[in-house]
Amino acid sequence: MTPRTPRPRVRHVTTTLAAVLALIIGTACVLTTASAEAGTATATSTATATSTAPAMTCAGIAKLDLGGIQGAPTQIASAAELAAEDNTLGNWAACEVKGLIAPQIQFDLRLPMTAWQGSYLQVGCGGNCGVVGSGSAPAATGCVPLTDGALAVATDNQGHYGTSMSSGLFGTDPTLKVDFGYKSEHQLAVVAKDIIGRFYGQSASRSYYDGCSQGGHEALTEAQRYPTDFDGIVAGAPANNWTAHTFQHAWNAHAVFAGDNGTATLTTADLSPLHAAVLEGCDATGDGIIEDPLACTWDPGSIQCASGQTSADDDFCLTSAQVTTVRDLYTGPLDETGKLLYPGWQLRGNELNWAGVIVPATATGPTTNQTNVNERVRYTLYPEAHPELTWKDVKFTAAAYRKLMKLNEGTMDATDPDLSAFRAAGGKLIIWQGLADPNISSVAAMAYYQAVEKKTGDVSTAKEFARLFLLPGVAHCGGGQGPDSIDVLSAVIAWVTAGQAPDSLLSQDVDNSGDVTAARPVYPYPYVAVNTTGGSADDPDSYTAQLSTAEQNLRVDYRGSFRSGYETVSGWVNGQWVTRPGKS
Repeated sequence: MTPRTPRPRVRHVTTTLAAVLALIIGTACVLTTASAEAGTATATSTATATSTAPAMTCAGIAKLDLGGIQGAPTQIASAAELAAEDNTLGNWAACEVKGLIAPQIQFDLRLPMTAWQGSYLQVGCGGNCGVVGSGSAPAATGCVPLTDGALAVATDNQGHYGTSMSSGLFGTDPTLKVDFGYKSEHQLAVVAKDIIGRFYGQSASRSYYDGCSQGGHEALTEAQRYPTDFDGIVAGAPANNWTAHTFQHAWNAHAVFAGDNGTATLTTADLSPLHAAVLEGCDATGDGIIEDPLACTWDPGSIQCASGQTSADDDFCLTSAQVTTVRDLYTGPLDETGKLLYPGWQLRGNELNWAGVIVPATATGPTTNQTNVNERVRYTLYPEAHPELTWKDVKFTAAAYRKLMKLNEGTMDATDPDLSAFRAAGGKLIIWQGLADPNISSVAAMAYYQAVEKKTGDVSTAKEFARLFLLPGVAHCGGGQGPDSIDVLSAVIAWVTAGQAPDSLLSQDVDNSGDVTAARPVYPYPYVAVNTTGGSADDPDSYTAQLSTAEQNLRVDYRGSFRSGYETVSGWVNGQWVTRPGKS
């Protein structure tokens, strides 16, 4: 099986959830989607919507006194009209508001001047944030309500200024650490909704959150801690097990940089032939994408070099050291008893995506895994700075795990599976992730979703408000080898506004000319799309939904657990909203 070569992508989205257009922009549409269980069709109703004009001038926002917003005193830095042609979110004129929520939460809010239809969208950040992005929503490019200006849109720097999105220096300040850990997105929601109410003379009727990676972490934080902030939440590739994730990245670095004098056993030059061997070993067909990687148990020892053989020969093979490295990556971080320190590992079939993230271009590095861990151990994991530490200082022991979790779990993680308050408020949650994600294991998303199912009581009840979609061959928040253009935002809007739960989504590849070159349906966990017709692998009609017993039967036994590790106590103290750890 020849590996599918990564190619440039145009972020173009076609959604099977066309009904949402009726709900947001007032056109009559009918939706038909495939049911994962039965392959049946479901139709939506139609609806109309009208635009709301501003009740005050854009310049007037700059004069507002927002210092009295309880728990989130705010100052406006500027408020100016943004021409439609200058708006990176779509072709709509906006009032762009820039402001500061104490102490360091910088934000950007764009208020449609003519097209607003009563809804608010908050967009998450990535990495360690520290910058205010453009507000471009992940898994939503081409979403008509967004591009046409039906939504007011805000984003922030997640509570601190950073010299780069990898900088962890903010973690040396406990207030900024709390803002990053869980507080900033709630405060932005409070402030943005206040401004929206003043600008339009009416409150937003619906609110949505969309984020990927750290933004996915923020998304789950909102569902868990602030269940009434948003009606619909999209959590992509969530970094919600943030503290334990340190062990995964450090483990990857230790596994790869295990050669002589700390050099890498694998470089990016090894990845293409390794990936080809994995595809063959996992019986990948058609487009060279492993549709159910959790079911594959291929062992890299099967291509270990024979005595006297080297990878420079015609047949690619792995040295003994390389076999150990690849096995370690597929195993995940283990403590001295063999227990996982993080609920995930590298799935077979994502080897091409290791480039630069896990595996360096040259034997001396660097990789982003090394950089990420360095920032954490130096600035964010401990109460004080430790600039002398590196990824090499991470210990894979139960004691080290307990220490770091005790210091950070109650602030930095969003692993509580109890979403009962979010469900009771009518909230809808879609988690999505690429199965070939090298940065954050999709196994962790499956394990968390299973915990939600268990906490909710049963699978069918959980599906009433939360669903997980896994994209074969797709890397971190997009890219990779599989079709990665998908409109999840429209899906959650349709679910909130019309009660239309997404039974399938459509993922696509689009070339530089804007032409769709491949497409396949994506079904809710634990179903996978299988080519049962023998048709083209790039034709979505070739696929039907089949239960993945590997996903269904997944049981992740790791040192931690999906719970609120330290129960939190929240409330107003001396005019400030305080959330602090209670008893564990």
